[in-house]
Amino acid sequence: MRVGASGFGVLAISLIGALALGACSAGPDITGALPAASPARAYAAQPAAAPAAAPRSSHPAMTPQALARDEANFPRCIAALGTLAQQRGVSAAGFSRLTAGMTPDMSIMAKLEAQPEFTRTTGDYVQMLVADSRIAKGREAFAQNRAVFDAVGRTYGVDPYVVAAIWGIETNYGAARGSYSVLNATATLACVGRRQAYFRDEFIAALQIVDRGDIPESHLRGSWAGAFGLTQFMPTAFQRDAVDFDGDGHRNIVDSVADAMASTANKLRRGGWVAGKSWGYEVVLPRGFNYLLADKSVKKPLHEWAALRVRRPEARAFPRGSDTAYLLLPAGANGPAFLMTDNFKAILSYNPADSYALAIGHLADRLRGGDAFVQQWPTDQKPLSRSERVELQQRLASRGYDVGATDGVLGQKTRVAVRDFQMRAGLLPDGLPSGEVLERMRAGS
Repeated sequence: MRVGASGFGVLAISLIGALALGACSAGPDITGALPAASPARAYAAQPAAAPAAAPRSSHPAMTPQALARDEANFPRCIAALGTLAQQRGVSAAGFSRLTAGMTPDMSIMAKLEAQPEFTRTTGDYVQMLVADSRIAKGREAFAQNRAVFDAVGRTYGVDPYVVAAIWGIETNYGAARGSYSVLNATATLACVGRRQAYFRDEFIAALQIVDRGDIPESHLRGSWAGAFGLTQFMPTAFQRDAVDFDGDGHRNIVDSVADAMASTANKLRRGGWVAGKSWGYEVVLPRGFNYLLADKSVKKPLHEWAALRVRRPEARAFPRGSDTAYLLLPAGANGPAFLMTDNFKAILSYNPADSYALAIGHLADRLRGGDAFVQQWPTDQKPLSRSERVELQQRLASRGYDVGATDGVLGQKTRVAVRDFQMRAGLLPDGLPSGEVLERMRAGS
């Protein structure tokens, strides 16, 4: 089904400090609202900035000498990509026109090497993103584009409120899409630094988007990593999942709400979304609960969780008792608990962070008219710093646990190891990597 383009313009909403977290992307950094009018040569209009300090990195491709060499070689690198671009359907004339005079934006290298600290707990993060102001603006945006969302829901079988929530969290309903030229950003990363192999495909895909006429070059602006549009697609994700839903012959996720929302729904459906299922449910655990069941590998039908006295707040029933789910404790045993269905995994296909997916699901429910979470987030929790996370993993590894890379990214392997350590140390085994766990390890427990 197609929706007429007339009447579905981008909703103008003031920027209220929107935080974009990188859907379909390599972790984009949103830098500001899209200008009302962009110059013809997008990459020539980068925001003024002081020269970036050389990033500190042990990677051989990121040393000052290597970066200077790549910068000098940039024109030759771009020219060499012309053959690949033409093999993938970019016209020779289009390639010449779009790359003429292009120079690398070396300030991007500092962003590529940045190691951001996690300064917020999951509770702080979710509450920040699902703020009253974002809920109010989202309800207004949904009402103004109701025909689009209804048609998208019917066509793709994806909850339209989840689609709207992604729009809200990624770009604050279009107000904060990023100000970098996607062509220039991906070209820079394709020829400079340590991610060249990955970004060559993104650069070629960005060229295809403009050369084929889906999005004008002057409108193709986004994050430093190349994510763009109302819901922040990387160029290769655009090529894979973007659709022309308004029927104008172009897949334009920048200027068409219909195309952007349908493309987002299409990506979620490809990620495994099942029509009719919730993304998950807030639940209350009984006293004496076996926290070893709080594991993503432990999936049970909702009726079996209910038999274990895991209930929804206010004794509400699970509407689909045969749906399977796993138990997630994002703040440990002292915070809210959730049963997550396969549709939560579909949201994770958009951005693989539990906190992000939880914020999307909760915002969707609030846009629909649902209530805030009943259980309170802990107020005394502090996130581990990156160095503390690395130390935690190193100490676990020294005890024989398989935590994967000791990179400060606390994935499922780390959480399983933490839970086993907690059991051995006589702590509640909720799998939360906390300061208490780290202190026990330092003490030799």
